[in-house]
Amino acid sequence: MKIGIVCYPTFGGSGVVATELGIGLANKGHEVHFITYRRPARLAHFHANIFYHEVSGEDYPLFEYPPYDTALASKLVEVVNFKNLDILHVHYAIPHATVAYMAKKILLRTGRYIPVVTTLHGTDITLVGKNPAFKPVVEFAISKSDGVTAVSNFLKQKTLDQFQVEDNIEVIYNFIDFDRFRKLNKDHFKKAIAPNGERILVHVSNFRKVKRVEDVIEVFKKVYEKIPSKLLLIGDGPERRHAEDLCREIGLCHEVRFLGKQDAVEELLAISDLFVIPSGNESFGLAALEAMACEVPVISSDAGGLPEVNIHGETGFISKIGDVEGMAKHAISILEDEEVLKKFRRNALKQAERFDIKHVLPQYEAYYEQVIENAGTLVI
Repeated sequence: MKIGIVCYPTFGGSGVVATELGIGLANKGHEVHFITYRRPARLAHFHANIFYHEVSGEDYPLFEYPPYDTALASKLVEVVNFKNLDILHVHYAIPHATVAYMAKKILLRTGRYIPVVTTLHGTDITLVGKNPAFKPVVEFAISKSDGVTAVSNFLKQKTLDQFQVEDNIEVIYNFIDFDRFRKLNKDHFKKAIAPNGERILVHVSNFRKVKRVEDVIEVFKKVYEKIPSKLLLIGDGPERRHAEDLCREIGLCHEVRFLGKQDAVEELLAISDLFVIPSGNESFGLAALEAMACEVPVISSDAGGLPEVNIHGETGFISKIGDVEGMAKHAISILEDEEVLKKFRRNALKQAERFDIKHVLPQYEAYYEQVIENAGTLVI
């Protein structure tokens, strides 16, 4: 198949999943075309079956902001026509699903029907989508897609609850590439961070309020009072300054490392003992899954799709959102006993293997084939 992928080219979950999916499809022999305003962050190496088409919006004096939606629609029409694509897969409802609909209408004028699959990732439904300024557009774009997938059962149900759409949403979970995310021997690296054998806790996010990074630090403080520990904070965003201020206030700056955005996050996960994700909302929890693939148990909130990934009492523990005391108690129970930690590590890996990209890719391929076969049967 010739597949066009539209995504945000960022470190965020939707961009990561879209890029890894495209790479996986290319490895299986499909021709994959990424269409976005910047080369995706994880698209780092040349691949014979992968093509990148940059969307460039011109600055005109008439516009306060460059009209990206219009530029993207034009680029989609161009790539579909000249590369003879079989299907478009757009990640995130706004603006990609709406723009894909516009491109579809333009292409119909020449007698060309391009089927569109829309994948819902989370905040396009739970945050942006329910905003009254966007809700009608999101609802329309979902309804007019030829196929719709969601990354968790939680997100599927949330979509059905909030929007008037048909119950035809396919749940295809996020996935993990074990060629990249696996536990490696990085003892020399671990010794540099924890020279006295301290436990290493880790958190990865975009440091938005919903990630509750301050809760991570509060949990770490309570763990540190019982067990010699270090905390690695990976990522960047608007709440980083507040997190740094909190570390200074509680006097733990010397035990906490702010590492910013990292391309090789798997190397840091490989030396970690516990992953902490106390989010106020998570449609799936890809960062937690990546940690589990590296045999790192997870302490999480019960937000969104996290309970579909992190199994309470087996791969880690789940607490109510904001329950810092409970999270710290569970963290200590894992970290204070080496045999308990080993058991949770094994369980985390076993659970992560359910989400191996090798299992998930065939689901996408089958879904594409189904959508292409039914192409043109929907009223647009």
